[in-house]
Order: sequence, then structure tokens, then C-alpha cells
Amino acid sequence: MDVNRCAGLSGRIAHLMALGAGCLMLAACANGNMTHNELASRAVSGDVASSPPAQSTKTASHAAPAHKAAHRHVARARARLHKGLGYSAVGLASWYGAGFHGRRTADGETFDKDSLTAAHPSLPLPCEVRVTNLANRRSLVVRVNDRGPYVGRRLIDVSARTAKLLGFYDRGLAKVKVEYVGRASPKREVADAPTSE
Repeated sequence: MDVNRCAGLSGRIAHLMALGAGCLMLAACANGNMTHNELASRAVSGDVASSPPAQSTKTASHAAPAHKAAHRHVARARARLHKGLGYSAVGLASWYGAGFHGRRTADGETFDKDSLTAAHPSLPLPCEVRVTNLANRRSLVVRVNDRGPYVGRRLIDVSARTAKLLGFYDRGLAKVKVEYVGRASPKREVADAPTSE
């Protein structure tokens, strides 16, 4: 019983130390005076006292503690990313098709190379985005139901049909603008019903 108690206690201590190091890094982000590497090395070495004090342009009576302000900023940014609100980016698009046809996507749907779908590394699944080919101004709203691309610095992978409609199927790559439209309803897939003869 004492051994289990000690193991639980040491686990809690390790958890609290990790939480403390995280708070220090968050405070340094709000402070802006230290790089992540400097802060990480200080947190690992336990040199907390040498961290520079947080500076604020507000008077002491009105200033929120740096860690609270940083936490609010991070929480708002995380919420925007999770919801996809205001997401708009320009980058390279590629397409994927026959090699993935029939496989499961990241949200559990079956990939169909002839559907208007796409893969994005971070947007919530499933959602809809407007993809615009900047070379010819063709634009489509597609369903993001997978993760990727995993090659180079590409922004989005679209299905073969989407690439054909946007006009870059033969080239393979295109510079596109991706804009978040909104959440998509979950797709219900039904197995093919057996035919009776």
C-alpha cells in the first residue's frame, strides 16, 4: 500500500512540475522577452528566478497578470481554429485519386475520387471550404473530410474530380486560396442494399 501511495505521489509531483513549466512558457509568450528555447532551458534547469519580470504598459491597478492575459489569448486563438472562423489561406493544392479510392478518411467516410472532397491538416472535420484556383479564378465549395497533405508545404489535397473542375488536374499542382465556409453535417453512409431477384 505504501509503495502505491509513493508512486501516486511522485506522479502528482511530476504532473505539477510539468504544469509549472507550461505556465512559465505561457508567461514568457505573453512577455515576449524570451524565446521558447531560452524558456525551455530555464524550466528544465529549474532556473525560474532568473526569468525577466513581465512588463505591462498599463498601470499596476488595471493590469491583468501576464499569465491570465496569455491564457485568454491562447484560448481565443484555439477556439477560432477549432471553429475555423475567419480561416483564409493561400498556398499550393495537389490532388489525390485512384490510389486512395475506397479507403477510409480521417472522419470515417469512404474516400471517393469522384466526389467534391478535400484533405486539410488542421480544419475541423467535417467542414466545407471554398477553393479558388488563382490562375483561372475557378472556384468550388468542397467537403473537408480527411487529413493531409503530407508532402512538401502544400495547403490542401483535393479529390481528382475537384482538381479537374478547378482546371489543374493535368498539371498536378495549383496555387489556390482556401476559405472556411462552415461546418458540414456528418455524412451517413449506407451499405449497398442487396438486390432481390
